[in-house]
Amino acid sequence: MKKPTAPPSGTTVPHSSDPKRRPAAFTVEPEAPRSHASETMNRAPRSFAGDIVIVPDEQDPFIAATETLPEVPVAEPRRRRFSFAKLATGAFGLLLSLAFGLWVDRLISDLFARADWLGYLAIGALAIGLLALMVAVGRELVGLWRLDTVRDLKVEAEAAAESGKRKQAATVVKKLTALVAHRPETARGQKTLAAVEDDIIDAPQLIELAERELLSPLDAKARALILNSAKRVSVVTAVSPRAVVDLAYVLFEVVRLVRSMADLYGGRPGSLGMLRLLRDVFAHLAVTGSIAIGDGLAQQVLGHGLAARLSTRLGEGVINGLMTARIGIAAMDLCRPLPFRAAKRPGIGDFIGDLTPSMAGKDGTKTG
Repeated sequence: MKKPTAPPSGTTVPHSSDPKRRPAAFTVEPEAPRSHASETMNRAPRSFAGDIVIVPDEQDPFIAATETLPEVPVAEPRRRRFSFAKLATGAFGLLLSLAFGLWVDRLISDLFARADWLGYLAIGALAIGLLALMVAVGRELVGLWRLDTVRDLKVEAEAAAESGKRKQAATVVKKLTALVAHRPETARGQKTLAAVEDDIIDAPQLIELAERELLSPLDAKARALILNSAKRVSVVTAVSPRAVVDLAYVLFEVVRLVRSMADLYGGRPGSLGMLRLLRDVFAHLAVTGSIAIGDGLAQQVLGHGLAARLSTRLGEGVINGLMTARIGIAAMDLCRPLPFRAAKRPGIGDFIGDLTPSMAGKDGTKTG
């Protein structure tokens, strides 16, 4: 019986489950030569210092694209100085008050000459009027005092943080706590601050802790106030048929926003205080330059392609909403009792994604 011979080298014998099948030989192709790409992957490392060019930040198009919106300057209250116009107003006001007093005295004398009950009725009406006037003037003075307290507290906080005196910082924290104690949002922060206040020695850290614990909830509510006002202005001005309606509603919304901001931070001004706040807000916008209404800003904010596809009314609504947001930020600067140190100050870019949700990504970032 002849024994089967072994297959030559370089051949492969397949495995078969059939015992009756005869073995067969197959030729194996030689290995292909290695390509140049695989050789470069295993090459020795070398330096690329001469091939890399670092572009400055001002020439980088990606960094420039993220800086299309300038930072809104911080609003500061106007300094009260001596003015001859104020002096003349006070002098003529005193003169008119004396003339009004002489007229009332003559009126009461004439009424007594006609009938005693008419004279007593006039005296009663005068007493009620004077009492109501005193209450109204007192409320206005208290409102102005609260605004001055907020402004002075901000100055004291900056001075305490720069000086590093712990006692001065503790005084600022106590005044801040008393100012916002009526807000229920600050109850938790007051407990936290009272528990750890004695453990903090550094004055700036104590002020920053008070800012985080007491003002952070109020800051979140202030952002919501600004955003809601900006949305309402955007919608109303986009659908209103008349420019007069736009102007009237914007003024109404601005006054309501400034008053709500002052009440939120403990200012609670009266009528004179509101006039002062509005004067400071509009003076800030006049000095720093308000948002320009036009296609240039729409292209900056929304992107060149999107701005070209915007309708005129929709574009005006978005711009008016951004203007309202900027006014709200200025009012926040004026009404907040502490400067922004531990918290981030809001900017116009924080409200763009909410005012134009269809033009922003899911995370609120711009897509243009």
